[in-house]
Amino acid sequence: MTHYAIVQKAPAVLDKQKTIESAVRTVEEAAGNGAELIVFSETFIPGYPAWIWRLRPGADWNLSEELHARLLKNAVNLDSDDLLPLYAAARKHKVTVVCGIEERENRLGRATLYNTVIIIGADGTLLNRHRKLMPTNPERMVWGFGDATGLKAVDTPAGRIGTLLCWENYMPLARYALYCQGIEVYIAPTYDSGDGWVGSLQHIAREGGCWVVGCGNLLKGSDFPEDFPEKSKLYPDADEWVNPGDSVVIAPGGKIISGPMRKESGILHCDIDLESVGIARRTLDVTGHYSRPDIFTLHVNTSSQSPVNFEP
Repeated sequence: MTHYAIVQKAPAVLDKQKTIESAVRTVEEAAGNGAELIVFSETFIPGYPAWIWRLRPGADWNLSEELHARLLKNAVNLDSDDLLPLYAAARKHKVTVVCGIEERENRLGRATLYNTVIIIGADGTLLNRHRKLMPTNPERMVWGFGDATGLKAVDTPAGRIGTLLCWENYMPLARYALYCQGIEVYIAPTYDSGDGWVGSLQHIAREGGCWVVGCGNLLKGSDFPEDFPEKSKLYPDADEWVNPGDSVVIAPGGKIISGPMRKESGILHCDIDLESVGIARRTLDVTGHYSRPDIFTLHVNTSSQSPVNFEP
């Protein structure tokens, strides 16, 4: 058995430093309870830009700019020392950490944001960076489009894991790309919630014959800072559940093992039996004996996408 901890806690919204400090404390807490892999939600650092679903496109231009400026300022630059405390915590406690971040690109225009999820190894090194392939609806006003350089499953002491973010889990070819890499634990950090979302994750567990970990965002009106622009307009009710979380762990075949954790802050703990993956695929292995490569094949472009190519 491998012990997983799924973190369902609100971040310090729009405060990168405080949210990283919270993540480090949570890693220590979860590791102290035996966790070998710890999962944080979509854009946990410094919080999901939930306001985009309440702003009026075009009409709230000045407010959008003010909020985006704060998001940009608190985004993570992976080329900097921003996440060194989190890397150190993973190394100290010998745990694998999966964490969603607002990533600020730092090599070209240096101003584009990406919805990114990273995997930190138990040795404190960055194992993978996956940028969300297709931001959903108003998210496209915030994030650029990712590429497939991070669309991979990686080996960790806690199993062979991979990630897709929120609604890109509805992209069947993206899922298939992970299945084709022998994924054992499929991790889906998300802003979505509810019975429909949990049902989709159950389908993925059946389809892929893998464990599925859904880590949901938890947000209340009171989680937005007092100096949040026009808070009284966007989040007037401090007790409103902006997002209830619904973190869940699902076994191969679709049975819910733990959760959904709804309207509750804390850590969802679960033991995962990795050997059950191979057994689940005895009857249905969609990239093995149940595939038809003579009819269907998938081509994935894993090259880094760039608007410029400098040649010597």
